[in-house]
Amino acid sequence: STGSGELTLDKKAAYETLQHCLTAVAQLMSPIAPFYGDWLYRRLTEHVRTESKLNNTPFQHQSVHLTDWHPVEYDWIDLDLEESMQLAQDISSLVHSLRKGHKIKVRQPLSKILIPVLSDKTRRQIESVVPIVLSEVNIKTVEFVHDDSGILKKKIKPNFKALGPKFGPRMKEVAAAIAQMTEDDIKVLERDNELALSVAEPPVFITLHEVEIIAEDVPGWLVASEDGLTVALDVTITDELRKEGIARDFVNRIQNLRKDSGFDVTDKIQISLQDDNATLTEAVSSQRDYICQEVQAVGLDLVADLNGTATEIEMDEFLLKVRVEVIDN
Repeated sequence: STGSGELTLDKKAAYETLQHCLTAVAQLMSPIAPFYGDWLYRRLTEHVRTESKLNNTPFQHQSVHLTDWHPVEYDWIDLDLEESMQLAQDISSLVHSLRKGHKIKVRQPLSKILIPVLSDKTRRQIESVVPIVLSEVNIKTVEFVHDDSGILKKKIKPNFKALGPKFGPRMKEVAAAIAQMTEDDIKVLERDNELALSVAEPPVFITLHEVEIIAEDVPGWLVASEDGLTVALDVTITDELRKEGIARDFVNRIQNLRKDSGFDVTDKIQISLQDDNATLTEAVSSQRDYICQEVQAVGLDLVADLNGTATEIEMDEFLLKVRVEVIDN
């Protein structure tokens, strides 16, 4: 979709999908929230009444309590797409956990993530949702590596809570066998979700959920794994990325100031920023077009002194001194 008010095909599809889902929610909630469920259903189906009037066709506005469940549309089910979206969610979750654990805020752009892939199918599914992942976690690129590239190292530990009840007195023997597993063994377990251990008879099989696979960090990268999916996050922040991060923070502060000042969403503004910090000035100057577009500013001026007319806003290590004025159309 675009940043304008134009009703693009993407927007139309999103609105129609939301309407369909909320209508089903209204039906589901109606037994426990009858009045709100009915109100929601009537509001969501109001367009049917309007279309009936335009077409001069009879219409009876039905209560949600008198409706039938929507039949299952098997043609709408795309299991491959669902798997792709689950991968997008899992990758985003891993990256967010790495950012949170190492106090790298989401508004700070980072260069790339590496994803070892176990199969061509997994790579294809992830490639189809890369734009969604990049937008969600604020990363520039995704790169794929073969799991045998040697870039990322993994180690494995027994999950005693899962293995103990299963193997009982053989637990010590099984734990020792797991400790001896090679990286090739780990790859097979991640790929097949099952592995036969080299122990005495009878044979012993373990599953992926009965162990903990830990990806080790490498210099300049943070690594996380879950359920066979591994993500390595490049945490090198270049000067260019840092400037972009500062600009995104600046946009956030100006948007909050617009809201606190009671400005209308469509109001155009003029921003004046006191030029008293070289790093901030350089970042704002290099990202001026982006900032103005995001906050609907017709101009962003750097001035030597705002002469006491500035609003002071804290932004990490900076103290912004800005004046924001609405421009009359």
